[in-house]
Amino acid sequence: MCSITRSTIKRMIKQGGAYYEKQTLNVVRTIGLITPLFLLAYAMFIMSGEVQADNYKGVPITLAVTIPWVLFGVYQFIWPPRKKSAMAINLTLYHAFAAPYILFISGFTVPFLSAWALLYLIAYIYFSYVGVLMSIISFFLIMLIDATVVLAHAETIIYSVVACISTLLVGLAAISLNRIKEYNQEAIERTKRSEILQRDRLLTLVNNLADPIISTDSNGKIKVYNAAVLGLLDTNESLDNKAIDSVFRLCDDTGGTVKILELLKAARAVTTNDTLTTTIGDERLRLDVTYSPIRSSYNTTANKDIDDGYVIIIRDITKAKSLEEERDEFISVVSHELRTPIAITEGAIDNARIIYSKDGHDTKITKTLTLAHEQVLFLSKMVNDLSTLSRAERNVSDEPEVIDVVALAHDLHSEYASEAEKKGIHFNISAHKPLGAVKVSRLYIHELLQNFITNAIKYTKEGHITLTITQEGSTLLFAVSDTGIGISKSDQEKIFQKFYRSEDYRTRETGGTGLGLYVAQKLAHKLGCVIAVKSRLNHGSTFSFSLPTCKADD
Repeated sequence: MCSITRSTIKRMIKQGGAYYEKQTLNVVRTIGLITPLFLLAYAMFIMSGEVQADNYKGVPITLAVTIPWVLFGVYQFIWPPRKKSAMAINLTLYHAFAAPYILFISGFTVPFLSAWALLYLIAYIYFSYVGVLMSIISFFLIMLIDATVVLAHAETIIYSVVACISTLLVGLAAISLNRIKEYNQEAIERTKRSEILQRDRLLTLVNNLADPIISTDSNGKIKVYNAAVLGLLDTNESLDNKAIDSVFRLCDDTGGTVKILELLKAARAVTTNDTLTTTIGDERLRLDVTYSPIRSSYNTTANKDIDDGYVIIIRDITKAKSLEEERDEFISVVSHELRTPIAITEGAIDNARIIYSKDGHDTKITKTLTLAHEQVLFLSKMVNDLSTLSRAERNVSDEPEVIDVVALAHDLHSEYASEAEKKGIHFNISAHKPLGAVKVSRLYIHELLQNFITNAIKYTKEGHITLTITQEGSTLLFAVSDTGIGISKSDQEKIFQKFYRSEDYRTRETGGTGLGLYVAQKLAHKLGCVIAVKSRLNHGSTFSFSLPTCKADD
């Protein structure tokens, strides 16, 4: 289908004609060739006497009208009109041949009289409604001449009027149908131009993004991509209609092959995977791949889950991952090396504080040693949090093992009951009946519950804290609740952020790094669970998570 611009449409309307495709104009040429041939055949029946026609004036006139018409039909078929003036001449000749044929050969009894409706249509194609009006006027003049001059009697007049009206109706119906086609064509072209404009805008936007972006069809064939993709692949070759898996050969963190198309088909929403790698030349790249299915709003199929394709955003995170690993390694080494001097310092200061307090020495020195001891403990807690975070990030000590949850609860109670008693609060556990086991990293689950318990002790001045483990079907719910100061709704949205501490003055009164709950969230992610928080100011808080149970021999 040939395209059309708005300016072309306006120009054609201004000139008085409708816009038609080349195929339509070819149909007009064919009609102009076939119609005189049919009418010549009909005239031959009249000349032979097999068909009676009141208007018939003899063989010479018949041949004088039909033969030139046929020759003209052949001419206009071979050399169709290109200019407006040539179209006007052709249209005039069509009417000039049709008029004497009706007046001197067939009259209005010709079976092909409705073919005059084709003249209306051709006039409309060439000159719009002006051409149709002129054709109608010509037809009425022929009717008047036939009724008043050639065959001047009442029956002829009535028949001519009926034929004229019926022909006019047929012609107008054909013109109306073609006008509808024009409107539809114009609407399609407007929609097409709008879609092209939107596509151009989208491609401009995509090509100006630094991240590689790829759009594929539902079979994983690449349809759209930006320059950043070629930069990532270090190539200038076209990727059009190539399979995404043939362009990117990905592996997971274990070295196993990953098929991108399988990931795409499994996705039901925006999904991110930062564990994938690929090799470009001699360089191994680590990638962060975000992908999502495209679901058209025009999808009318019964299965609404059918995807219209996929969008993939790829980021090269090789340097970022290397820096992250170096950072984690640095934190791990530093935190490990700091443990010994901190432990020695903490012990020495605590011993000195005890000695000075027993011998009745200066209370100022005792207070100073107590303050120093508290700060060393704070430093020890920070180092411990950093060490735990580093281990979680580097997947150290993440080997799963079967853990008896009741035994774990009693171990934690034995570890922190004395610390709670020093603050005058009770540490309770509710995990006495057989609850089965979970298969996870012992270090991670211990650190996670420990974090909740130490926070509960820190922010509870009176009352109690409770570690509860309950079974709900095939899962175990772990919850640590307290009667402490609670957390406001606004703070609940931020407490898992790194280094975040509430502005509540009661929180500021206690020392903290702002890393505890951030580390807890990391540990929960490694365990495959989500932390839930329920809290009210001045009514305490409850932190909980769920894990699936397992058999003791798993």
